Amino acid sequence: MLNTHSGQCLCGQIRFNLTGEPLASRLCWCQDCQRLASNGTVNVLVKSADLEVQGELAAYEKTADSGNTVTRRFCPSCGSHLFSNSTGRAGMTVVRVGTFNDPSAFKPTANIWASRAPAWACLDADLERFETAPPTPPAPKPAA
Repeated sequence: MLNTHSGQCLCGQIRFNLTGEPLASRLCWCQDCQRLASNGTVNVLVKSADLEVQGELAAYEKTADSGNTVTRRFCPSCGSHLFSNSTGRAGMTVVRVGTFNDPSAFKPTANIWASRAPAWACLDADLERFETAPPTPPAPKPAA
């Protein structure tokens, strides 16, 4: 039986369900994530096909430190950043763990872009560490 993880934005205008388990769970210290959260952000990488979203999202595109085009999607009412997609990760979506109703269901396994973390950041030495971008997981196979 598949677990379903649900979440929403701050105002509740955007709601989502994730069926299936994440491909990765990471704490990101890239400059963009720090600007979004004033800190590192914990994110899960999921198959886009496993994500069902209710509500109309706003979007912002930017070239990331990796050189890929990243489309960040957020609630147009409260501004909560929920999802992002990258041209470097076809078929995958990043979900901000703090937007899940039970964020404790996801524990990060790595610090990524650790070279960009501020000097005061507490990077867990038990987590795998990548100074820049981690390797991209293999693209999800289409549903049969």
